[in-house]
This record gives sequence, C-alpha cells and structure tokens, in this order.
Amino acid sequence: MARLRAAGCVWAEEEAVLLQEAALSARELDDLAARRVAGEPLELVLGWVEFLGRRLVVAPGVFVPRRRTELLARTARDLAAHGDRAVVVEMCCGVGPVAAVLEGAAEVHAADLSAVALECARLNAPGAALHLGDLYDALPAALAGRVDVLAANAPYVPTGRIASMPAEARDHEPRMALDGGGEGVDLHRRLAAGAPAWLAPGGVLLVETSPAQAGLTTAAMEQAGLETEVLVDADVDGCVAVGRLSRAGAGTA
Repeated sequence: MARLRAAGCVWAEEEAVLLQEAALSARELDDLAARRVAGEPLELVLGWVEFLGRRLVVAPGVFVPRRRTELLARTARDLAAHGDRAVVVEMCCGVGPVAAVLEGAAEVHAADLSAVALECARLNAPGAALHLGDLYDALPAALAGRVDVLAANAPYVPTGRIASMPAEARDHEPRMALDGGGEGVDLHRRLAAGAPAWLAPGGVLLVETSPAQAGLTTAAMEQAGLETEVLVDADVDGCVAVGRLSRAGAGTA
C-alpha cells in the first residue's frame, strides 16, 4: 500500500486490496504492484474492468471501457428490448462492452480492427459473432439492411489533444482507439455515411461522443439522412448521439 500511495495512486487502499485478491503468491503480488507503480492502468494489471455490474476481460494493448460508455450500452440494450430478436452490431467494439450487456438478448455482432481486442470480446460476449476489419468492411453482406441497433464507441479525442491525455491512457492504450482526427469525429462521419445501407427501416445508429462534439456528430448523421437527438447522463458523464433511419427503408450496401 505504501508503494502505491508513494506512486500517487489516489485510491491506494482500495487498489491494494484488489491486487492482493488477484495475486496467487507473494511474488505475483510484488509483480502486479510493480506494474501499477510504473503507471500501468489498474484495470490492465488486474485483467478486468467493472462495467454495468460485470467484470469484462481486458489485456495490454486494448482500450479499457470507461463508465461513461454505460450510457451507450444501456441505450442499445433498451432499444434492442423493443424488438423481436433484434439485430445489434457493436462497431469499434474493443473488448465488447455493449455486446456483453446484450448477450443472449439479441442477435449480436461485434467488429474491430484489433485482433487483441476481439480476443477479449470473445471472452466477454461468447455468443456474439465477431468480425475483424475496418468499420463496415468487416461485416458480412447478409447484415445489410437488417441492423436494428448499430452502436459505436469510436475514438473522439481530437489529434491535438492526445498529448494532454492522462499518461495511463496515452501510454498504455492503442492510439487508434483514442485519436479521432482533427476535430475528433473522423470515424463518426464514416459511421454515419455508411449507416443507412446497413440499418433496417427504423433502425438506430448510436455513437458515443462528447457534449462539445455532439453537434458535429449529429450533423454527420443528418447529412446521411438520419433523424437525430442527443442523450446525456451526467451521473456517468456519458453523451450519445442518436440517428434514426426512417421506416421508409434503408439503402444498399
């Protein structure tokens, strides 16, 4: 505990308990504590992160889900509950927090560029179909026009702000999971532009964003012909842009 406190860990006592629970021996505890003291995020040291009452597997080289993403997951879950075996896709899924929450309640697909992240997603959402690739290129053509809920926590940190992020994220999480381009919404624009070809009539695109960038995210959705709104949950610091395709029909992939 003293080592953690000296290293600047704000919740040193709580972290010490978690590290002790995770270690199988005194030597392993020493190794885990050394990793934490060196600045590695606690979640990566432990190998899990708590998310909506679950422990999700994480590993070095992946993006660690934040509590703010609970708004995205809850919204996707609520929307999926209105349909009969809804088809849900978690794009830019990382370790699959949305897919994990929907496990067993829908036909769930998850896609990401990172094979390491998908291996974690396989453990967190074993019933989901996983797809490796760049955004919609990763999805099977059979999903075109069938997706009821398309949820994404795509990176939205502007490139110029990466250097000012906390070292735990900047130094230990993949750049592609953080960097959203000049205005922070490059991938949001790509997601919005491609969504109508994949959404079912009345289907919904959900994209986690920030209050400062929500206008840019919804503008991209509106340009793609989606009807938009913004959801905010101050309790978890969450912000989600919502774009709904009219029931007149979807496009073609």
